Amino acid sequence: MACATEALYQERLNRYVTAMRNGRPDRVPIRPFVAEFTAKYAGFTCQEVTHDFEKAFSAVRKCAADFDWDAVVSNMVYVWTGLTEAIGLKYYAVPGIHIPPDTGFQYREPAEDEAFMRSDEYDHLIDDPTGFLFTVWLPRVSADIVPIGHPNTFRNNASFLKGGMAMLDYFNAFGRQHALLRSESGTVPAIAGILKAPFDIIADKLRGYIGLSMDVMERPKKVLAACEALAPHLLHVARTSADPDRQVPIGFWMHRGCVPFVSPETFNAFYWPTLKPIIQELWRDGHQTLFYAEGNWDHHLGSFAELPETSIVYHIDQGDIFKVHQKLGHRFCLSGGVPNFLLSYGTPDQVRDCCKKVIDTVAADGGYLMDASAIMQNDTDTENLRALTDFTREYGVYSTSSTPATDAAKSVAAEVPSFLSGPPHKPRSKPGVCIPWEEKAAELPGITGDIGIIRDVWQNVDALGNMFIWQCLLSF
Repeated sequence: MACATEALYQERLNRYVTAMRNGRPDRVPIRPFVAEFTAKYAGFTCQEVTHDFEKAFSAVRKCAADFDWDAVVSNMVYVWTGLTEAIGLKYYAVPGIHIPPDTGFQYREPAEDEAFMRSDEYDHLIDDPTGFLFTVWLPRVSADIVPIGHPNTFRNNASFLKGGMAMLDYFNAFGRQHALLRSESGTVPAIAGILKAPFDIIADKLRGYIGLSMDVMERPKKVLAACEALAPHLLHVARTSADPDRQVPIGFWMHRGCVPFVSPETFNAFYWPTLKPIIQELWRDGHQTLFYAEGNWDHHLGSFAELPETSIVYHIDQGDIFKVHQKLGHRFCLSGGVPNFLLSYGTPDQVRDCCKKVIDTVAADGGYLMDASAIMQNDTDTENLRALTDFTREYGVYSTSSTPATDAAKSVAAEVPSFLSGPPHKPRSKPGVCIPWEEKAAELPGITGDIGIIRDVWQNVDALGNMFIWQCLLSF
């Protein structure tokens, strides 16, 4: 039994990777991004899978075992609110606390005058992004952490301790979850790692959408400098959280950097020039990036076509799947495009008809992953999702297969922009660092033993603190 499940896993992994490299596997891979749907299917409330990650994990494994899926996200209800409550984060509405227990968690953006970063604080962010997050941003987004210069409190100290230990507990649990998906149902974890665009980070978690919209007009040089200052740190997080085997892609969540949220001029001036080099560097390292294009990004397809072939997997939400296929299908694997409203409120026959159109056109030559347009929540109808699964498995079979050979390291000709390397004269601003070794070593009375072991252990532990604050910003 174990040998058969492992063989199934390898078959699915090969199918998934072949399609993502824009090849033609034996059949169309099925990779649904199911979130709160897993709760409904497993008999849990949204509160249970959001606040108890072990229940979220078990719900995913039940879906993986009961449906014939090739790959699935290990926990698409990724924001564990047990962790956000331990840190005291104020920007989430938690099921069972702030909203009804069977409603998915919500992000609450503050009013313009209560943004987590003020318009006159760009220089601090640009000079030391990690320091800014610890000393300015975190005290504002947490109900328990006190600002620098204010009297310390028990809850302040407990927030760091509980938050850090909870994050390690959560992240370490993913290894076991991946192993169980593999051994129980032969299912491939669909993504690894996280990335967001510098521009989106400022809009999402720092200035807010309204504040950033004003800044683009009033202080454009500061906005661009801030995007460039954030970029090497975001690249570092993506690299260090990516799949070490370079098989599954890094999840890149695209938010409000597209038309009509911003103008084409703003996209071309701020969003793209500080994102494109990150994607190129990841591909130079052999890592694909999953462009999860939430909303409609059709206006920017020409920009995305500038990227090296097969460097990304492009997911279609509200865009025109057939237009995207025409513009990008020859360069990249595509996924999604089956409307969520159809899966929630349509009929199984309508779902099958839609899947047939997608398979006959977009998936005809390979390079396509079957999925809904957007993350599936608890309004997704079980029978409709089963219809998508069963029809794709039966109809989406190729007569021949092909696997493209791609040398990622040789397919990036562009030079690395200077802002991605970080400011070499400011060790405190380097990616992956909180307190640099040079600063710590100057404080020590003298080292008589092996300086290398002291330095290496210090840097490894210091990197955990850096991971904590950047994962708070990106993931939670």
